Amino acid sequence: MTTLGLVVAQFNRPITEQMEQEALEAATAAGAEVYETVQVPGAYDAPLAADRLARRDAVDAVAVVGTVITGDTDHDQVITDATAQRLSDVSLERDTPVTLGVTGPGMSAAEARERVENAATAVEGALDLVDELPASDSQQ
Repeated sequence: MTTLGLVVAQFNRPITEQMEQEALEAATAAGAEVYETVQVPGAYDAPLAADRLARRDAVDAVAVVGTVITGDTDHDQVITDATAQRLSDVSLERDTPVTLGVTGPGMSAAEARERVENAATAVEGALDLVDELPASDSQQ
């Protein structure tokens, strides 16, 4: 059974709560176990939590979910760019799939609510990567 770590951003909680539920349902439907769910203040805080989960031998992959809603500045772009880059770095540095289920930037709250299923897509992607990636040299 594949074991996942799940990171959930709390900012915009009415939406991320639905995303968390979508992620958990997707894991259950796929026969995967969620080893641990870590709640972080916002998407920008997710890479550290993802890194800590990816270090655990029991965790095969990490899915990160959250939403970044646009405001009057480019802050949403800055946050999502930094988050995506650092999550990619964690995946490569830990040799563990880390998937991005963070929606945004440039979205309204209504648009974000329409995309809560991206959380399930992040879980499905993590599981697919675990199944499809060749074993690393350290695992052979």
